[in-house]
Amino acid sequence: FGWTGIVKIGAKTKWPEWRPPKEMRARQPELPEMVPAGPYNPLGARALYLLRDGRDTLYRIHGTNDPKGIGFDGTSGCFRLTNTDVIDLFKRVSVGAKVVVQ
Repeated sequence: FGWTGIVKIGAKTKWPEWRPPKEMRARQPELPEMVPAGPYNPLGARALYLLRDGRDTLYRIHGTNDPKGIGFDGTSGCFRLTNTDVIDLFKRVSVGAKVVVQ
């Protein structure tokens, strides 16, 4: 699920709910359709939604409910941060900010 390119932050959400994409649910049918916001949500405390050419990439920069998993494969291309770090980043960036993925 590696990818590169230039995207923009299209939206920012505090304590987001998580809706696994259909492709992810096809690989992992045990996943629920939606996980409500809160401490058990894999997106953690904040989510930054990444757009390419104005369209949702389905990739996010987000927190986590499992900080021990940071640095290991565990997402389908998203960028997981500790909740402390994603809260800090959330405050520093604006919708429309450019994100370079290399």
